[in-house]
Amino acid sequence: MTYDETIEYLFNSTPLFQNVGKAAYKEGLANTLALDEYFGHPHTQFKTIHVGGTNGKGSTSHSLAAVLQSAGYKVGLFTSPHLKDFRERIRINGEMISEKYVVDFVEQHRSFFEPLYPSFFELTTAMAFKYFADEQVDVAVIEVGLGGRLDCTNIITPVLSIITNISFDHVNLLGNTLEKIASEKAGIIKHGVPVVIGETTSKTRTVFETKAKEVGTQIVFAEEKEIPEIPFELGGDYQQKNLRTIMTALSILRNAFNISEQNISYGLSNVCEQTGLMGRWQTLKECPKTVCDVGHNVGGFEYIVKQLTRQQYKTLRIVIGMVNDKDINGVLALLPKDAKYYFTKAKVARALQPEELQEKAKEYGLNGNCYPSVTEAYEAAVKEASTDDFIFIGGSCFVVAEVV
Repeated sequence: MTYDETIEYLFNSTPLFQNVGKAAYKEGLANTLALDEYFGHPHTQFKTIHVGGTNGKGSTSHSLAAVLQSAGYKVGLFTSPHLKDFRERIRINGEMISEKYVVDFVEQHRSFFEPLYPSFFELTTAMAFKYFADEQVDVAVIEVGLGGRLDCTNIITPVLSIITNISFDHVNLLGNTLEKIASEKAGIIKHGVPVVIGETTSKTRTVFETKAKEVGTQIVFAEEKEIPEIPFELGGDYQQKNLRTIMTALSILRNAFNISEQNISYGLSNVCEQTGLMGRWQTLKECPKTVCDVGHNVGGFEYIVKQLTRQQYKTLRIVIGMVNDKDINGVLALLPKDAKYYFTKAKVARALQPEELQEKAKEYGLNGNCYPSVTEAYEAAVKEASTDDFIFIGGSCFVVAEVV
């Protein structure tokens, strides 16, 4: 198979969450454990850092990887979803996994994994762990896919676990209260492995403290820590919360890795170049100012909207599309009413139809037109904009993927 044929095979023969949602989620670790045994437990051959939470997992993972790279380590990075190319999910020192490795992995091992009928994420996780072992990385930063307790990344025993924050997301899978969601995320807390918690509420804090006590491990709350002023390339308002989590994590990781202040400064100033991160309050154009962000739930949009209100503009134009299993009403309730909206949908099966999004938006005093594709919505916004307008593109990482 060619690389394109291999990717088509992976997307179409394994349940892919971005297309089918809940149906792709396989509860339990049976397939993961079977794949892990078949490949010889590759995750035991390198150190790992485990990053969970609702928002900020990707930024935190990339930032830690950038610092460790700056310190001279060979660093694996496993994140999801990808924006443009599947290979973004699996990187070493910022370089994506090779097309040949992906093709060879599928061709050589499909006779074993096809009878298991693994999910896309189960198979991708196995590929990442094997690749990192084959390439002899020193350490891999592993982002949780969904939840924590039953996520297939949770077979690792890391040197540090991180839970960035808890907000409402994937409530049909993780629970409809913050305590239930926190309980699932807390499933990555392990005996003897210190855990950093980024943000808490009184309810979620109790969940984390109880779990840490139950397994007998150190728990550190980043929001209680003072951190020094330090340059950080990632510009969104919410990144300041992530930075506190990152710096707290680094204070613990310096016990296991040789990391200097200079490594931290350089890594955090060059996260995107070092790791290939995209879509975090990313400027696409200066005139009119055009920014995209992959924030896609209430927790993410609370910060995005605050940042939008601080921008200088004549007219705010928002290109937005969402997927159908998010808290759409919760997000719409936060959005500014004085903006002109361009309702659209990404090219994924879970995308909400623009007309349905438009109707829901009207209930919140948000008005605009519908466009059948992200490209057409974006082009319309640019065409109608004057040089002193501000264009924001978001609502879903799949929308952002079509413009970056």
